[in-house]
Amino acid sequence: MIQEKYISWGNYGSPIRELSAYAARRAKEIGAENVYDFTLGAPSAEPPKKVLDTFRRLQEELTPTQLFTYAPSPGMESTRERVAQYLRGSFGIPYAKEDVYMTHGAAGALSMAVAALVSPGEEVLTTAPCYTEYHVYVEHAGGKMNVAPCLPDTFQFDAEGFEKALTPKTVLVILNSPNNPSGAVLSRESIEALSALLHRKSAEYGHPIYILADEPYRELVYGGVEVPFIPAFYENTVYAYSFSKSMSLPGCRIGFVAVSPRMENHKNVRAAIIGAARAMGFICLPPIFQLLVEECIGEVADLSVYDDNRTLIYDSLTAMGYTCVKPDGAFYLFLKTPGESSEVFCKRALEKDIVLVPGDAFRCSGYARLSYCVPNERIRRSLPAFAELAAEYGLSKD
Repeated sequence: MIQEKYISWGNYGSPIRELSAYAARRAKEIGAENVYDFTLGAPSAEPPKKVLDTFRRLQEELTPTQLFTYAPSPGMESTRERVAQYLRGSFGIPYAKEDVYMTHGAAGALSMAVAALVSPGEEVLTTAPCYTEYHVYVEHAGGKMNVAPCLPDTFQFDAEGFEKALTPKTVLVILNSPNNPSGAVLSRESIEALSALLHRKSAEYGHPIYILADEPYRELVYGGVEVPFIPAFYENTVYAYSFSKSMSLPGCRIGFVAVSPRMENHKNVRAAIIGAARAMGFICLPPIFQLLVEECIGEVADLSVYDDNRTLIYDSLTAMGYTCVKPDGAFYLFLKTPGESSEVFCKRALEKDIVLVPGDAFRCSGYARLSYCVPNERIRRSLPAFAELAAEYGLSKD
């Protein structure tokens, strides 16, 4: 019989994608310049010059067979070795090529890792706000998704609330830093506290609790903020990464998952991820994108455009009376919604053709996500509409 959970996910897709599709339809009706679409986290910065030049050169130099052949299922050996070398050099952990599996972006890495580490009836814990698709990956594996609150004034780790949410059935914790949607970066103190807690609880429960570190926004930070490398603090960490944001390559769908060589059950976890990828069909990434990563890993797009947008939108909205925590990373502003629920606020924003994503989608009601990885001019054009909305809610200006 057809599985009901797939029917449900198919009929009720990602709210981000649905709102983005609405914005596209509305743009056809009234013109794109009149729609203030802040839905998608799609990078607007150009890829680094070296990335563009390398891509063109590879197209010219590679034979058709080299361009279009099947790559090995876990990725090309030379690419995996280059990724492992980069991790060793950057973070001092002795990853080998066998610890790396090239994936279809961070989404592929996350879904594979969850499928490998979670059995039916087991529990996964993350913090709110969290990425919308985590629950799909967990429920697909037969697990249960639990969410612990963050500290509302900073979106940092709330040790007391997190410990209350842990149970003997918890086998995996998903951490996303810099965070989508809040832009918060987990501090070294937060990660040290979490590591100590999970070591204690693993011993108490008699089984390891793994961390899945979701870090596609690692390089997108402002003002020199540190992004601690979680596997350096907690041995039982699987690391998921995508080049979509750092290199501005979202359509290439290329990332990787890396299993810490210091991990308990290291070889079995590595084998389980390979097996999950096989079962889910996440194999044989296009050779050209792997070779692109191999030559360009470490290259980062010009992120100053996002910092300019961050300053403009944060300063402008807070001056109008809106409340939000200034993001340290990623390219999202998590706006505290005035008045009614976030759903109602976002519907009222739609009346002014401001398209935001309600915080309920991120398991955090009372907020709305605004993606500021958009042309600066779109932000500027949207400000009068935001001001009108603030006036309707009686927000006070500075």
